[in-house]
Amino acid sequence: MSSMTDVIFLLLIFFMITSTMVSPNAIKVLLPQGKQQTSAKPLTRVIIDKELNVFAAFGNDREQALSFEELTPFLQDCSDREPDMYVALYADESVPYREIVKVLNIANENHFKMVLATRPPENK
Repeated sequence: MSSMTDVIFLLLIFFMITSTMVSPNAIKVLLPQGKQQTSAKPLTRVIIDKELNVFAAFGNDREQALSFEELTPFLQDCSDREPDMYVALYADESVPYREIVKVLNIANENHFKMVLATRPPENK
């Protein structure tokens, strides 16, 4: 029961804490809109584009393409370099929820702090 509670809590935190940090990268993803914003500066970026390609980068490093299996060791290595790191997930709004949950599970199992990157709402 406690692991289910952990996942629900992580999901709650995941959607409450969002980041609008703009990353200078060439990988185009259309972020979902979100009203919540935080000044937290994630140190590691995970990007999932609409073709479900996964990219990741630590700090100011350039994004590199990874297989999903390579993501956990990559994030663990980043965590060794910066134990208090945040992981920002930039997922295209068309990415299926199950793909987001896969990344959430990696974060939960490794006790990474995660934020979901969103774009500000458009003013109508």
